[in-house]
Amino acid sequence: MGVPVSQMWTVASYVLGQKIRRNKRYPLVLMLEPLFRCNFACAGCGKIQYPAHILKQDLPLEDALRAVDECGAPMVSIPGGEPLLYPHIRELVDGLIARKKYIYLCTNALILKQKLEAGLFKPSKYLTFSVHMDGQQDHHDFAVCREGAYETAAEAIRLAVNKGFRVTTNTTLFDGADPNSVRAFFDEMMDLGVEGMMVSPGYAYPKAPDQRHFLAERKKTNELFEMILSNRKKRWVFNQSPLFLEFLMGTREYECTPWGNPTYNIFGWQKPCYLLQDGYVDTFKELIETTEWDNYGRASGNPQCAQCMVHCGYEPTAVDHTFSSFGGMWGTIKAIVFNKYANPRALKRLEEERGKPHGPMAMLGLTVEGKPAKKEEAVSAA
Repeated sequence: MGVPVSQMWTVASYVLGQKIRRNKRYPLVLMLEPLFRCNFACAGCGKIQYPAHILKQDLPLEDALRAVDECGAPMVSIPGGEPLLYPHIRELVDGLIARKKYIYLCTNALILKQKLEAGLFKPSKYLTFSVHMDGQQDHHDFAVCREGAYETAAEAIRLAVNKGFRVTTNTTLFDGADPNSVRAFFDEMMDLGVEGMMVSPGYAYPKAPDQRHFLAERKKTNELFEMILSNRKKRWVFNQSPLFLEFLMGTREYECTPWGNPTYNIFGWQKPCYLLQDGYVDTFKELIETTEWDNYGRASGNPQCAQCMVHCGYEPTAVDHTFSSFGGMWGTIKAIVFNKYANPRALKRLEEERGKPHGPMAMLGLTVEGKPAKKEEAVSAA
């Protein structure tokens, strides 16, 4: 597992405490969005499509820290937009470290090297840079609509690791992804020295410009992840619940627990989750008590949730399962010890995929003459 013992102990103690208090709905990770603007314009992103006056707004620092205190989750993910563009990012990180929160600062790493060289951050067991990497160089550059983005991110990762920072990667997979290329990408990330990797299927943001290439069928998603995650190399380390990875592979069935990763941004507490926007409330208490949770998740019949398998909804379920029963704990232990997942059928299918067309053009279908499309920045980094 790509997680320090101190972090695992903090999370385990927190979850067990919630169980003892019989809290059915509790937050595990706060998704804290301090802004929506970004220095990329990715075709699969639903955040940067807001009008300019919204993209210019920043979440007041005091509101961000108040949300952290109000929520009480042991971990805080800082997505965006691009959090390194947030003018108070240093103060926010310092405030979270002072509160002993485990931070995943999600970044495309375009300006990470610049920030590290300026001494904006200091290494801490509480701070992890979660670098968004969508695959090998051609795949990544195309997915983020910018040539050279992969190498820029890789250079920043090397620098961060050499300076003693915790670094993980976060990868979103779309329809048409090449499983063999993804596995080769895992090798590349391990070579860079990252602590662990996160993977998740793409979810169809209503605002995203490209709606055609999200993984829209659970069966297809399971088949893709079965090929990618079976017959693993020992050197691969994942910064995720092993039970969630089994869920992606189709060997477990879970229901979504959207309250596990609540979202707070410039509009307030987002109902019901990071991906869907069905209104906002002013307090975390209101979010938990007034959201009609039975209207969400696959069992609800809500068409927006039918095919979703994204980590922010299902990983909290897997973590809860780990600490809810002997079966969940034993399943987690087995997954950690016997983590190769030998699967001859998946290996055969993986070999068959080698002869099929893949790559950026097949994955997203937006290239011009086989080269990544270039897009203007949504909002200037300045």
